[in-house]
Amino acid sequence: MDLTARARRVRLAIFDVDGVMTDGTIYIGARGEAFKAFNIHDGHGLKMLRDAGVVTAILSGRKHGAVDRRAKELSIDHVVQGRSDKLPELERLLKKLGLGDEACAYMGDDLPDIPVMRRCGLAVAPANAMEAAKAAAHYVTRARGGQGAVRELCDLVLAARAQLGAKGAV
Repeated sequence: MDLTARARRVRLAIFDVDGVMTDGTIYIGARGEAFKAFNIHDGHGLKMLRDAGVVTAILSGRKHGAVDRRAKELSIDHVVQGRSDKLPELERLLKKLGLGDEACAYMGDDLPDIPVMRRCGLAVAPANAMEAAKAAAHYVTRARGGQGAVRELCDLVLAARAQLGAKGAV
């Protein structure tokens, strides 16, 4: 199946956080506080996906309050954090939504993401992902994680569904 056909079938888009929604850097202050930086263009892409009727989700091995806050700002439908074994979480989400594997896109960048990537109809890795994750992907973005990779996937899905115009999702 070609990339456009895979993207056209997407009804659920799931994203890892570190290395996908961020560049993978964690800033730690003197008091132990940790900070993450998110890309504004990625956020707009996620909003356009939701507006087009695609369910959005975060599935992260780490747990961080900044992720909850960002997910709330973007109205992300499902947020699962602190799960190193991601495949059971994917299965729960698909069952809850009544979707098959082919209706799911997943963007991951490292070894814990590969089992999920192998199950989804559209597996995507950012340009700076680990080689094993790139090998498991149907598509590797031109952009790096935290620098527009999420937006690239969002635009791919919206364009395949003929829902991407000059003003964004239509």
